[in-house]
Amino acid sequence: MAAFVETLLDRFHERTPIRAGSLIVTVFGDAVVPRGGVLSLTTLHEIMRAFRISDTLVRTALSRLVSEGWFERWKVGRNSYYRLTPQGHEAFAEATQRIYTDPPQNWQGSFDLLLLENAQDRSALRAELSAAGYGSLGPDLLLAAAASGGKTGPFLRLAASPADLPTARRLVERAWPLADIESRYRRFIDTYAGILGALERGAGFTNLDALLVRILLIHDYRRAVLKDPLLPAQLLPRPWAGTAARALCGTIYRTVLPAAEHWIDAHAQNDVGPLPAVDRDFRQRFASLEPSAELKIG
Repeated sequence: MAAFVETLLDRFHERTPIRAGSLIVTVFGDAVVPRGGVLSLTTLHEIMRAFRISDTLVRTALSRLVSEGWFERWKVGRNSYYRLTPQGHEAFAEATQRIYTDPPQNWQGSFDLLLLENAQDRSALRAELSAAGYGSLGPDLLLAAAASGGKTGPFLRLAASPADLPTARRLVERAWPLADIESRYRRFIDTYAGILGALERGAGFTNLDALLVRILLIHDYRRAVLKDPLLPAQLLPRPWAGTAARALCGTIYRTVLPAAEHWIDAHAQNDVGPLPAVDRDFRQRFASLEPSAELKIG
């Protein structure tokens, strides 16, 4: 195993507790769903052992994921197979949009305001709206940079056009914890800048090394980007760490992707044999990203 991969795994295991279930979801969402969505337990054990995660912990995590409705399991002979349920697939499909596709670039000049009415479970409603990109200006008032796909519910929808851009930015600073979000991106950059440096210096790595880097890269980037409302650039501080984090993530991802896919081709199995080829959408991941000069692989 390459030294830079060992270092990355060491940093991963410094976190406590190790959330094996969350990492398994990343494995499926990033690498298995684009190839039909089904993976054998044998293959999953092989991948997770490379992450230094025991078979016992994997089985415990999978049992929990199945009982919580994220995965379904079946057996063919003595072999077990897993795939995301529709619930799990839908959740990661939403995450996929945020992780791999470009954030909005242009702001249309107005905010979408939601004034919450009396709801039976207001906390659940706020959590749902927060996941859809709304920030909070108060217990009853939520704000988004654009309306979210015709979402309806127990609220009144209003449109607001700030007097000028500084006013708009002050509203954004009140509605979202931008400093906390940016600190997440900076931690990601601190972790993965060294990986990019190793790749730029021509460090050798195996196909399995590439898969481990790819999965941990997306696992850690997801932890930052899913907290980000992905606001248009006009409304964000400059420089914004999320921009550099995305460029870093996309550059590393595209660099290790061919080798990682070679490992999957050679080793990964579903309930009928090797995994099928990737779907059409997979080719669009980070496709429009143009790395800056200082991030370009030589």
